[in-house]
Amino acid sequence: MPLQEILFSQGFGTRRVCCGLVQQGLVQVGAERSPCTDPWAEFDTHGLLFTVQGQDWAFHERAYLMLHKPAGHECSQKPSNHPSIYSLLPAPLRARGGGAAAGVQAVGRLDQDTTGLLLMSDDGAFIHRLTSPRHHVPKVYEVGVKHPLDDKQVQRLLDGVVLDDDPKPVRAAACEAVAPHHLRLTLTEGKYHQVKRMVAAVGNRVETLHRSRIGDLVLPPDLAPGAWRWLTADEVASLYKKPANASA
Repeated sequence: MPLQEILFSQGFGTRRVCCGLVQQGLVQVGAERSPCTDPWAEFDTHGLLFTVQGQDWAFHERAYLMLHKPAGHECSQKPSNHPSIYSLLPAPLRARGGGAAAGVQAVGRLDQDTTGLLLMSDDGAFIHRLTSPRHHVPKVYEVGVKHPLDDKQVQRLLDGVVLDDDPKPVRAAACEAVAPHHLRLTLTEGKYHQVKRMVAAVGNRVETLHRSRIGDLVLPPDLAPGAWRWLTADEVASLYKKPANASA
């Protein structure tokens, strides 16, 4: 693939901008970071490393990321009252692909006060698979509640509660009281404020909410709030499989 097209596909600007970056000697290619000033120089993209204006980058045909969403950020490109989660990402990830729907997109949404595992991608099929209720991908939430939990509340969440916008009961795929004020809740669909509304329906109130797992993918303890990283190929593949233990 021509170097100009490589840079364009990775979000480093329009084709004209990418061409200029190369011609100005601002791009180095390969593990040796060899300068290249020919925008049409061809490179094998497999495992390709390069540097643009001092920024190291690795070629990814598709972007699959995990972000540790901090509190106080909105999952929106045009936030209303709080910073956007997209401001936590480097500019190329926000622009890759070009066009009206450029950049990576959040795989589902978390409320501005909810923390934890958020996946992001520019692969529409991947996003659809993980967000469609038809695929029953479990999401595990660690829920801090105001009032002490009891067995009746847990059982009601497992049996199903009726939310005001849907007469059909909504059930937790798994639910356990880890501590008097700590509920671990597993859901396989995503409705507006679903966890908060389900907990309210059984007479309690959510005080803190943190997503710890999607499928078999667990938020790493060493990924700090606001930090992100690429998913490995094995992690992406695991999200297409039926989780071995969604409630753990």
